[in-house]
Amino acid sequence: KISARVPGKILEIAAEEGDSVQAGEVLVRLEQEQYVAALERAKSALLEARANLTLAENELHRTEALYEQKLLSLADLEVARAKYDQALSRVQQAEAGVKEARDALERTVLTTPISGVVIQKNKEVGEIALGSQFQEDVILVVAQMSDMEVRVEVNENDIVSVSRGDTALVEIDAFPDTVFRGVVTDISNSAKTKGAGTLEEVTNFEVRIRLIDRLPAFRPGMSAIADIITDVRENALNVPIQAVTVREKETLKQSGSPEEERRRQGQAAAGESPKKKKKGAQEDDLMEVVFVLREDNTVEMRPVKLGISDDSYYEVLSGLEEGEEVVTGPYRVLSRTLKDGDRVRVRGRSSTQH
Repeated sequence: KISARVPGKILEIAAEEGDSVQAGEVLVRLEQEQYVAALERAKSALLEARANLTLAENELHRTEALYEQKLLSLADLEVARAKYDQALSRVQQAEAGVKEARDALERTVLTTPISGVVIQKNKEVGEIALGSQFQEDVILVVAQMSDMEVRVEVNENDIVSVSRGDTALVEIDAFPDTVFRGVVTDISNSAKTKGAGTLEEVTNFEVRIRLIDRLPAFRPGMSAIADIITDVRENALNVPIQAVTVREKETLKQSGSPEEERRRQGQAAAGESPKKKKKGAQEDDLMEVVFVLREDNTVEMRPVKLGISDDSYYEVLSGLEEGEEVVTGPYRVLSRTLKDGDRVRVRGRSSTQH
């Protein structure tokens, strides 16, 4: 941000939005007349103070000599010393006044500390810049286009898995069908809550991603989404997310023969928290299941142990074999209606795969 630190009328703005600028380049000039005059007054005050200091110093030397000759009293000497100290203090104050006036004059010329592109212009020539030490009056905004970052919000349930250094795949609305690589550089510790006190309440945390891939056409403020890769599994057995549901363990006990029940329980996940909970059921009473298609188009409800996931697939740690076909469909049907042994109509094929 190029902002005025002293008030004044804008005489010159040397850049427009979209212009490239170099570090140290003068971008804005303010009217200087009052600051030049203030500097001259401060210099005059300093000259006067130094002259008075010289007189006070000479008077002190004369008084010290007469005191040593016992022609003046100690009180006279102390008065001379006090006058000298006062004169010295006034010189120091005047020097500070000159420095302050010179700094104010220098602040009428605004330069950019970085090289970049002007992305925002808030004032025009002739307007007044209301600058001060306690309030910014931004005239121009310069951005380093060579070092772009994306800011995204991550839900509180997922933020615990995100770490600095994680790889991110970024999609920018202005560049459809193109994925840009990035890396997580910062994770906010402050939550952002939307819809507080309502059924739509959501708590997110801001994550900053530095783009590795860049294009000259990138502009600050563009809309983007990002997939943050928090873990990777090579050759993982996986199933579509739509194939997984949660059932109460009692449901499994009521379905199939005792032999099938023992086999399924041996494949079930032990101590894993379900991805979703059914209303009215305790966590320990729930299990993750899929429905495996048999050759006669009936289904077998099979408990599974799940690992990591992305937007489309769950990793399967146990409970399924590669090539087995699973049923996908509306969540309501899988979670409530479909039962072990039901016959289904096959419209498409969805099998477990690596």
